[in-house]
Amino acid sequence: MQSFATIFSRYKILSLLFVIAVIWLLFGWLTDGYFLTPRNFSNLLRQMAITGMLAAGMVFVIISGEIDLSVGSLLGLLGGVAAILDVVYGFPVLATILTVLALGLMAGLFNGWWVAYRGVPSFMVGLAGLMAYRGVLLGITDGSTVAPVSPGLVLIGQAYLPRLAGDLLAGFVFLLVGVLIFRSRAKRRRYNLDVPPLWQDVLKLIGIGVVIAGFVIMLDEYRGIPIPVLVLGIVLGVFTLISRQTVFGRRVYSVGSNVEATRLSGVNVKVVKLAVFGLVGLMCAVAGLTTTARLAAGSVSAGNLGELDAIASCIIGGTSMRGGSGTVYGALIGALIMASLDNGMSMLGVETFWQMIVKGSILLLAVWVDIATSAKT
Repeated sequence: MQSFATIFSRYKILSLLFVIAVIWLLFGWLTDGYFLTPRNFSNLLRQMAITGMLAAGMVFVIISGEIDLSVGSLLGLLGGVAAILDVVYGFPVLATILTVLALGLMAGLFNGWWVAYRGVPSFMVGLAGLMAYRGVLLGITDGSTVAPVSPGLVLIGQAYLPRLAGDLLAGFVFLLVGVLIFRSRAKRRRYNLDVPPLWQDVLKLIGIGVVIAGFVIMLDEYRGIPIPVLVLGIVLGVFTLISRQTVFGRRVYSVGSNVEATRLSGVNVKVVKLAVFGLVGLMCAVAGLTTTARLAAGSVSAGNLGELDAIASCIIGGTSMRGGSGTVYGALIGALIMASLDNGMSMLGVETFWQMIVKGSILLLAVWVDIATSAKT
């Protein structure tokens, strides 16, 4: 009979989805069903979107065998810059977005340069950034909230996609997933690789369709798909494509699995590590813009402990701290678990210190499961 560790390792994503179902049913019962209302579900996904954006970038860093502790502070700094450009200098929204994205990319590349080309451990680079970026934020804002931001910028964090557009988009995504699944079957057959039974792929497609339909129907019951959730969905699609279908993605996994063998095979490991830090910096910019738009202000506390939530989301979602293993969609499922716990415990009036204890305990458990399952495989 298969052990728990073997079963979890083989069906990790299904196990995580089961955990989410249990959490939702538990909080639904404890809150007399209010946790499962369309309005709270929409708020939950918007809350999860910002952590998910950070986790989507962080997963590449961890897969490559590194870590970045500065993402929460960088999110806060870039969100503060967005507010200052909008409120103080009156930048057009598009100019603000492009400027903040460029700054995020440069900050990420700066961190990556220290790691890849100066040989400074990523833990220390991230720790330095955690303090320095927060200090810069306090300096440029004088420690006060910058508000109110323009309505155009607020739309990024508070607007909703029209229902018809959301429904059409969901249908397109389902069709796209179906095409990709059957293209993968054809490609495996062409190269004489093992092709899973047709019923497995059909069942997988049906399951994905049920999940997509459930999410869209629930969101339509309130006001439609929130723009931050739409952005996160786009990030999920693009980053999954990068990790699975590109040379860069394969090199990231290779670097994390065996950096010396990868270097000897002719891969420029320094460039790969520089790129993953640039990627997470870019996601900090997206998350910072979304946070400022959602709050309609630049807050000096924005992104506080965001790095811990992002790392925890990746680990809970199956990314190995040893590098070389992990998925973007797993990290986002981890972010959904973290957001569900935050949302549910807040609704129950659980004290903040208990929330932190619970989240820390779950992170420790996730790392233990990662070690246990790796030992079995």
